[in-house]
Amino acid sequence: MQLASWRLLARTIKNVDVVIEVVDIRDPMVTRSRRAERMAEALDKSLLIVLNKSDLVPLRVAEKWARIIEGMGFDVIYVSARHRLSTRRLRGYIKHLADVKPFSAGVIGFPKTGKSSVINALRGRKGAPTSPIPGSPGYTKGLQLLKIEPGFYMVDTPGVIPVEGGWPESIIRGRSPEDLADPVPPAAALIEKILRYNRRAFQTAYGISAQDPTR
Repeated sequence: MQLASWRLLARTIKNVDVVIEVVDIRDPMVTRSRRAERMAEALDKSLLIVLNKSDLVPLRVAEKWARIIEGMGFDVIYVSARHRLSTRRLRGYIKHLADVKPFSAGVIGFPKTGKSSVINALRGRKGAPTSPIPGSPGYTKGLQLLKIEPGFYMVDTPGVIPVEGGWPESIIRGRSPEDLADPVPPAAALIEKILRYNRRAFQTAYGISAQDPTR
């Protein structure tokens, strides 16, 4: 598996005008990279946090997360790259943050947050390869410079390694399922994490009332 190193990430941030951090709106605090955000701040780069996959949460949840992160002092927008929701607003926001032209925007984020999907949504056509499995065909393996429109370019990166959320996030987001000797422990840990926040989550979503993920 070939994911981005911190050195590659730092080089990307240094050489672009705007940094776009794509996070998963279903768990934005875990899928944010504080280290990458500090790099952008240290290099005096404009940083935009994109809460992707907003179609997977209620609107009130998306709006609340946007308010929370905005309250931390960040520029933030929620989108659904898959369904092309709010991508026009995103394009305008990025242009607003860029103070030069032509300009480049570097897209960073953990694996499986949808970085390449965001780029493709902005381009309006397929350009950056996408895949849900790190290291698989279609998964970004190196820096790619992509033209969005005249004077507007994007740099796609293959993610951030190591995943800062620890276990099981490092397993879930950084490993292919086929590489796991036993997928049950990380899956059980993820289920337990969800149940800590909402004991009825699986009952509501799937009609499953059981609370023990190992049974």
